[in-house]
Amino acid sequence: MAYRDVDSYAVGSRSRQLTVRFARRICSHRRIRPTNGSESYVVSRVNVTLQNAKAPFYAGVDVGGTNIKLGIVDDLGRCCAYRSIRTHEEQGPQNGMQRAAATVLEMCDELRLEMGEVSHVGLATPGTMNISAGMLLQPHNLPTWWNSPIQAILQSAINKPVAFANDASAAALGEFWVGSGSEFHSMVLFTLGTGVGGGIIVGDISLDGENSAGSELGHTIIDFNDTARMCGCGKRGHLEAYASGKAVVVRAHEELERFPESTLTTRLEQDSQLTPLTVAEEAESGDATARQIVMDTARFLGIGAVNTMHVIDPGVVVFGGAMNFGGHTSELGRAFLDRIRQEVAERAFPNLVGRTQIDFASLGGDAGFIGAAGVARQQHRKHR
Repeated sequence: MAYRDVDSYAVGSRSRQLTVRFARRICSHRRIRPTNGSESYVVSRVNVTLQNAKAPFYAGVDVGGTNIKLGIVDDLGRCCAYRSIRTHEEQGPQNGMQRAAATVLEMCDELRLEMGEVSHVGLATPGTMNISAGMLLQPHNLPTWWNSPIQAILQSAINKPVAFANDASAAALGEFWVGSGSEFHSMVLFTLGTGVGGGIIVGDISLDGENSAGSELGHTIIDFNDTARMCGCGKRGHLEAYASGKAVVVRAHEELERFPESTLTTRLEQDSQLTPLTVAEEAESGDATARQIVMDTARFLGIGAVNTMHVIDPGVVVFGGAMNFGGHTSELGRAFLDRIRQEVAERAFPNLVGRTQIDFASLGGDAGFIGAAGVARQQHRKHR
């Protein structure tokens, strides 16, 4: 599940809440004309000037089905330059990685930063992968990129060492480095969007597993019955089948059969479809059915959180992605988080309740490229 391709699901104010040690504020937003022929929208966003940044520097490349987000990040996790280019999935991985490399070079030129000062590059992609072999296997939102040696392709295009990671795991590392997990030794991240992704960090180490399939939190089982909901992966009872954006829509349609008086019925007639955003908006407007759908989603996520707490015992469990129902800035978002905490309190070991912090992620869509840069930083520090 791509971490950033579902921005329309969040509601309420989208102001950043970067209140931890280094990633404290977005200082500038400005449009720049694309120069690499990518037909993309390109936005530069920084929160530290090069003069105040700490070397060495790292490039983070976060690939999604629609956009590729890229940034130059300093050794404290602060963004010196940021761009977003269109993925153009149909043109294949070679084209995508060449344009990504060109964009990194453009950012360095704009900063007047020599490429020699960029130590390593981090690459984060969605889908199944073989991390040790640098292979992208079968990402559902990048069908022409299947079975590609993506790490080697970017490394050849940019002529720099490239570290490779799952996108949700990279986002988790970003939150752990300079986001909501920065004060903890261990962290679990659930990413909520079209699906449910996840990342687990323990002492700076991402738990990727022997087969690059670790931290697939959306595929933990919360219902073992033969009648359990079918997950998109083809298996029953997975968390993603209950708490993803797709699941919210499925459950909304089911609830309308029971409660046709819901204002969601009117929205369906007006818009011809329901989305998680529709459900959130009607819940915020006071519709009881829509609000119950949101609270049930929180209950399912609370069960998923307890499963990870009893296995990992993390310092903090963080919920990120775009389907946060407004996060801390919205009454609905705060109620959503409180309902998760309530479910955890009812199901978790007593010694974990109150000791394990449960919160929203704070880096938003930036977590992926910052985390990818963090993966590059880890590789640099390992080999220096």
